[in-house]
Amino acid sequence: MKRRKLSALLLVGLCTLPAVFIVYLAGRDESSETSADNVFGFSGREARLAERVREMEEQNQLLRRQLSISQNQLMSFMSDGSNNDTGDAYAYNEESSSSHSGCANKEPEVPKCEIVHVAIVCAGYNSSRSVVTLVKSILFYRRNPLHIHFISDSIAQLILQTLFSTWMVPAVEVSFYLTDSIQSEVSWIPNKHYSGVFGLMKLTLSKTLPDTLQKVIVLDTDVTFATDISELWKIFRRFSGKQALALVENQSDWYLGKLWKNHRPWPALGRGFNTGVILLDLQKLRNINWMQLWRMIAEKELVSMLNTQLADQDIFNAVLKQNPHLIYHLPCQWNVQLSDNTRSELCYSEVTDLKIIHWNSPKKLKVKNKHVEFFRNLYLTFLEYDGNLLRRELFGCNRTKQTLVQLQLNAIDEDDQCYEFRRAQVVQHRTHLYYIDYDYKPSFDGNDVTLVAQLSMDRLQMIEALCKHWEGPISFALYMSDAEAQQFLSYAVGSDILKNRKNVGYHIVYKDGQFYPVNFLRNVALQQVTTPWVFLTDIDFLPMSELYEYLKRTISNTDMSNRKQALVIPAFETQRYRLKFPRSKAELLSMLDMGTLFTFRYHVWTKGHAPTNYGKWRTATTPYKVNWEVDFEPYVVVRRNVPEYDRRFVGFGWNKVSHIMELHARGYEFVVLPNAFIIHMPHAPSFDIAKFRTSPQYRNCLKIFKNEFVEDLSKRYGKRFSVDKRR
Repeated sequence: MKRRKLSALLLVGLCTLPAVFIVYLAGRDESSETSADNVFGFSGREARLAERVREMEEQNQLLRRQLSISQNQLMSFMSDGSNNDTGDAYAYNEESSSSHSGCANKEPEVPKCEIVHVAIVCAGYNSSRSVVTLVKSILFYRRNPLHIHFISDSIAQLILQTLFSTWMVPAVEVSFYLTDSIQSEVSWIPNKHYSGVFGLMKLTLSKTLPDTLQKVIVLDTDVTFATDISELWKIFRRFSGKQALALVENQSDWYLGKLWKNHRPWPALGRGFNTGVILLDLQKLRNINWMQLWRMIAEKELVSMLNTQLADQDIFNAVLKQNPHLIYHLPCQWNVQLSDNTRSELCYSEVTDLKIIHWNSPKKLKVKNKHVEFFRNLYLTFLEYDGNLLRRELFGCNRTKQTLVQLQLNAIDEDDQCYEFRRAQVVQHRTHLYYIDYDYKPSFDGNDVTLVAQLSMDRLQMIEALCKHWEGPISFALYMSDAEAQQFLSYAVGSDILKNRKNVGYHIVYKDGQFYPVNFLRNVALQQVTTPWVFLTDIDFLPMSELYEYLKRTISNTDMSNRKQALVIPAFETQRYRLKFPRSKAELLSMLDMGTLFTFRYHVWTKGHAPTNYGKWRTATTPYKVNWEVDFEPYVVVRRNVPEYDRRFVGFGWNKVSHIMELHARGYEFVVLPNAFIIHMPHAPSFDIAKFRTSPQYRNCLKIFKNEFVEDLSKRYGKRFSVDKRR
């Protein structure tokens, strides 16, 4: 015992000597020049001294952690510091023994411009949400450029391609490999795991990924990083001999076959390995013909096992059982597995020991674990973290090219009185399409119609009411922060009305800037429509009962296939929050006469809907044409290939007027439907309309944009248009 204490004290003394020597050298430095990079105004000597003190403090903290370990572990580390071939899966300080001690040689860092390659399998709508949280945790800590390789189906590719192209994170590149082309490699394997055929795709990476790619980190979508991914990338250097895969030992008793009577798992080496985090040396795998190796072993085992229970993990373990020389044992803090009845608590003694958290239980955040609240809070932090803050430059690598958006922003005159408006017109909003599962195929008759609308968090409660009134497909664009998107998700999956509606596409556009990008939102929703026709409306309007079926019949009975027509749906409004909704045109006319309903905006903006000719509509039994007039802004049904909305109009004012004006410029006819109507429901005024009413600059800039738009429209279509000077 005395000998062990003496050894521990000797270690402390030896580790303290370099720190004392650093302070001594700092004291000899008489330079007092101030560096241009020194924002605190320290002299050169003071700055260097402060930096060395900081390093000393870090070393002391790490040293204190070491001394908190039991003496047996300490002596073990002193006598054995390089057991890399097998490793102790639960020795959470395997890396600490070399990197946390001031006496040992520190492992070199990954060069700052070296690209870290990551492979992720992602399929379907809902899995893309998990990918975003994973990527946020990686971006939060990373110091290196990233190249993410997505093995995905066409749905996930659409979602993730749009997300990353609009996210525009510097020094992040993404590539996609469609599962359609590789599915035949694994579809022959019977798999009971809920991941289906996609849970077997990791077996094919040596063939799927480019031959020029030599190594890659493979991650499940349900992991969360708590450290810089380059620390994991560094471990490739420790591979020796034939080692080609690095994995963390499985932390449950699954492969020991003791979970229940007659439990018969696939063969595994010891406790087996978990494939939520894998380091793959692709070149070594190709050299040993990995595809043939795993297939041969899988075919042999399936004769008796009949199917896989844990997808690719079963086959990886069967291969490693027969080829243990291929495995490098990752320390278990690189895959802390939060499933029931695991030994994950042995992987860490302090928060700083955690590297990657793996929510590998089907219960996910509801899993039983002594520290689950801490893990859940860490996960939720990244879930709700503002992704725009992760658009950080990695200076010194010269990999980031100027995008078109950046060039457009640089071209804006900062002295322009409407600078903030012009900036809002070109800013790229991060966009997550199909945030919730979507499943709808348009009807074959060619008359199907999708309702298109946009909203922000303050209009969220109107979604349920609108869905009650419209049974057809809907495309919503929602303007929200990351945290608000999670509130919306809880609202949608908890709603009896919404949770069973699979024909509603929810597209999240993340907040960025001070103006509401109303026309950008409309375009996002419009671009995702798959039906031939669209009903362009706003979230605060409720359609009459069975308007969807009425529109389909009208389109079918009207020759609109070769004509540019916009079907006008007459708009009305009420000032009452509780309204007995009219079931027919006759009931609506009665309520109109009684003063319960009004024609829309008749008292504040008559010109917007006056051309609809409500007097004629009262007695009309057949559709009738109306002429376009300045400031006309009806709600219309048109073909899906309609021109997009003009992005220069943000916030309040002229966002619909400009669109209807362009339809007129293109030669569209406006036809009012005699038996259709929508009713505007009352709500608090938006922040943008309040700014319009109180800010002269806001109104002046809107006037400037109106004139610019009209001038552009006149040049584009060779027609002259005018602007109503009164608004």
